[in-house]
Amino acid sequence: MKTCQATKIIFPSLSTVVLLIVPLASIRALGQNRIESKTVGVQEMKTTATEKRSLEETEVRKRIDEWANAFRDKDINRVMSVFAPDVVAFDIVPPLAYSGRDDYRKQWEKLFASYQGPIEYEIRDLRINADHDLAFSYSINLIKGTLKNGQKTEVWLRMTACWKRIDGQWMLEHEHVSVPVDIEHGKALLDLKP
Repeated sequence: MKTCQATKIIFPSLSTVVLLIVPLASIRALGQNRIESKTVGVQEMKTTATEKRSLEETEVRKRIDEWANAFRDKDINRVMSVFAPDVVAFDIVPPLAYSGRDDYRKQWEKLFASYQGPIEYEIRDLRINADHDLAFSYSINLIKGTLKNGQKTEVWLRMTACWKRIDGQWMLEHEHVSVPVDIEHGKALLDLKP
């Protein structure tokens, strides 16, 4: 290194400058690689999490399809198999709430007994959001058929369901089924269509 006597400033030689710059560039490149590596790792984690949620949503959708087929078949055991033992259900028929699968089963038995022949059941605009062991779904559903007294019915319902994975199986923990109500006249609006 050379020293300038007048000002006492020390100037590094060209080789010293090169020796300092090369390691700094290497350190910068190494840091950039680490940042890029971390970014790729985060992207991989996001993709994996998205794929997992997609798989969970597919599993819930499969359970809903199984349940809908059981409903159409009026198969009480298959219908009830989707409900958790301690399910709480807010159905369109009284009482305000059903607590437990056994209590709710009685309502399903009455429903199936009230129809002659098959029951049509359609699920429209189904949305599912699942993450880890919890999920929720909502849809607009049609129940259509002929009652034992010969009356034909066609009712669109709103359904929201809360799901929980129990022992590896998605189970319906809470179900809420409703129809819009004309508050002014105190009547359910059963003739609305999507």
